[in-house]
Formats: sequence, structure tokens, C-alpha cells
Amino acid sequence: MAPAAGSGNSHELLYGLHAVREALRAGTRPLLRILVIRQDRQFAELVRLARSVRVPVHLEPRPVLDRLVPDGKHQGIIGLVAAKAYADQDEILGYARVRDEPPLVVILDGIEDPHNLGAVLRTAEAAGAHGVFVPDRRSVGLTGTVAKASAGALEHLKVGRAQNVSRLIEGLQSAGLWVYAVHPEESKPYTALDLRGPVALVLGGEGQGIRPGVLEKCDDRASIPMKGQVASLNVSAAAAVVLYEVVRQRMG
Repeated sequence: MAPAAGSGNSHELLYGLHAVREALRAGTRPLLRILVIRQDRQFAELVRLARSVRVPVHLEPRPVLDRLVPDGKHQGIIGLVAAKAYADQDEILGYARVRDEPPLVVILDGIEDPHNLGAVLRTAEAAGAHGVFVPDRRSVGLTGTVAKASAGALEHLKVGRAQNVSRLIEGLQSAGLWVYAVHPEESKPYTALDLRGPVALVLGGEGQGIRPGVLEKCDDRASIPMKGQVASLNVSAAAAVVLYEVVRQRMG
């Protein structure tokens, strides 16, 4: 496994009902303990699930949870969990082989908003992507906010870290993947791409988008047609549109 994600700490906070539930269900990284503000019907399922896998549950007053998650968006539950480890290219492509599916990989060239990253991870997992790559720099880490925004999908999805996105693209191309950039300035629509085989989709982050050097490495480029007055979609919306075109083509 690659180094742990996030801030470099060995443990992180997960918060929110979906994020904690999916961490318990997935069992991919151990929870050390769970803090809840009460054990009524809203939390009963999670408390039973935690105790079934021998995760200690502590009843704490809301101010304690508010101090740990200052914005108060913990929904009354916090889990102390081991930091998520990044996967490498071989692990992600190996996962596709185990599932006997053509690889589907997402490369994010810099997303700094944790809510955007969490939303992309949620869609990628739902669409059956085998992994998502984020760059070492120009990207938010796999924080508790990202986990909550992903609605627990982070626990079921392999995430890789790229020291150099251009070299990552070259490595994926050598492994047989076609690398397609989703770029608003292209005339070709995304529906014209053949997404049935092994593919990697490159999407840019807020503001700068895909860097020119990364764009040049891609095998082809396509856009999402825009009929209104805005120039492009939010990256999480763009990811949803194109990933479900992959699903449509592969189901057809």
C-alpha cells in the first residue's frame, strides 16, 4: 500500500451517518471508536453494527463533538478511523482484472474543494470506476469532509496519488488504456468517444482546469455540449455526465 492519505496523521475523523456507516460496512480500515450524542432509533443500527465488529461506542454530549468538528456538520456521530492509504496504478488496474472488466479510471488534475472531490468520488464509485487518481499537489487530501461529501463512497473506492500526472498518463497508456480529456473548448462531443474499452478520463479542477502539458498527453479530447449561457459545468457534474456515458455504452 502507498503512504496514508490526508494530513499525514495515522488517524482521522470520519463524521456523518453515511460516512461512518460505510466505513463499518466496508471494513477496509479499522475504526478505533465511535462517538454518538445518543443511542436512540436514529443511531441504533450504527451502534449495533459497531458492536458486532467490536468497535467501542461512547456516548458523548454534543459540545464534545462540536469541538472535534467545529462546523457542527457531524450529524451527531464521529468515528476515529485509521487514515486511508493511497493505492498505486498496479493495484487499481489489478482490481479491474479481478472484476474481469475493462479498466475505468478517473484522473483529476487538481481539485481543491473537498466537497467537489467527495462528489466526484461518490459518482465514480456508483458508476463502477476502478480507481481515481489525484495529484500530489494542487489537490485536497482525503479528509473527513471529503469522506462525508462522498456519502461513504470513499470507503469502497481505490484512490491513487500521482506525483506527476503526465507520467501517470504515459504509464496508463503503456498498460493499454486510452486517455481522454474532458475539455470545454473542444468541438467533439463526449458521446463521440468509444468508452467501451480500457479508458481513463481526465477532468480539470476549479479555475485552471486541465493544464496544457497534461492535455497534450491525452489521446483525444471531447466536451460536454453547453446550450445555456454558462461556459462549463462544475467538475462533479461533468464527471457524472461522462461516467454515466461510459455506463450507457458498456451496458449497450
